[in-house]
Amino acid sequence: MNLFRFVQRDSAERYLSVVLLSFAASVSLTRLFLSLTGYPQIGGGELHIAHALWGGLLLFIAALLPLIIANRWVFGTSAALAGIGVGLFIDEVGKFITQRNDYFYPAAAPIIYTFFLLTILLFLNIRRFVDTAPNAELHKALDQFQDMLVGPVKPQEHELLESRLERIASDSTSMKHAEVARALLKFVQEQVSTVSPTQPKSQFWLNRLVRKITVRLLSDEFLRLSLIVGLTVIGLLTLKNPIQVLFANWLPPAVDFFLKNLYSGRHIDATTLPVWFNVRLVLELIVSSLLLTSAGLLVAKRTREGVRLAYVALLLSLTTVNLLLFYFEQFSTIMTTLIQFTLLLEIIYYQRRLTKG
Repeated sequence: MNLFRFVQRDSAERYLSVVLLSFAASVSLTRLFLSLTGYPQIGGGELHIAHALWGGLLLFIAALLPLIIANRWVFGTSAALAGIGVGLFIDEVGKFITQRNDYFYPAAAPIIYTFFLLTILLFLNIRRFVDTAPNAELHKALDQFQDMLVGPVKPQEHELLESRLERIASDSTSMKHAEVARALLKFVQEQVSTVSPTQPKSQFWLNRLVRKITVRLLSDEFLRLSLIVGLTVIGLLTLKNPIQVLFANWLPPAVDFFLKNLYSGRHIDATTLPVWFNVRLVLELIVSSLLLTSAGLLVAKRTREGVRLAYVALLLSLTTVNLLLFYFEQFSTIMTTLIQFTLLLEIIYYQRRLTKG
């Protein structure tokens, strides 16, 4: 038996998504709160209790909870606390990498964004990896089985556990796993009474309404139209900096004022890194052209070409352009980045729909 063979936990993808969302929210809301309140400090005199300490405390609690509590809900709680904790901790990375403890060090924002990108890369790899080996399936079944020991489970969860155990029990490659699965399956089938009752009528109608809205929102036509709008808006926003530089002498004062105040928050002067500022402008022109072209292809109903081009443009923007944006425009570009991620996820979903179709 290989004790060092890693087995992916059931719902690992969901737990990691909670970490990602809470991490992003933690950094964003912390920066917003500090900006609105004038960067207050907890403590007095020589004392200053930095929020990195609160982040460390939450990370410690997140590590302790799954070691102490056996219930499965603890993983979701631990994931949320870990995401918030690492967000509070890494938000002060500027203090840790400079001799003068500079919270506003320009490179801090790109470092935080890079860390977030690496976590997303881990999430995508976990999402793509599916381990169907008998011992991995049995691990997942045992994870689900814990919920049944605690209390009533939903009918769909009961059916999922039963079907998973039936697959393991019928697998002839591992007799020991099959025997364990059959024993567990007998217990599960005898515990029908522990299945939670069907949902009340009001909840039934609510779920039905939600399903109808979801079906409408995920229709091919709605997805295409939403992508056209989203890609056009992001493409035009990406032109903001190139237009200000290339047409600086011809822009009306009102337009120039609007473009300069389109993003709020701290900005780093272009003269600090003139070469990289120019590289950013060139990349923004390229990405904007690709985004607007992809939107045009979708308008012309050349859907496959438009989606493929939009995927390349957003990937280039998220992995390259945004690193430079987070340096020069700091955290004021968070909202744009969030929209780009949303569009990328929508495109990935739409591509799968087109492939199946």
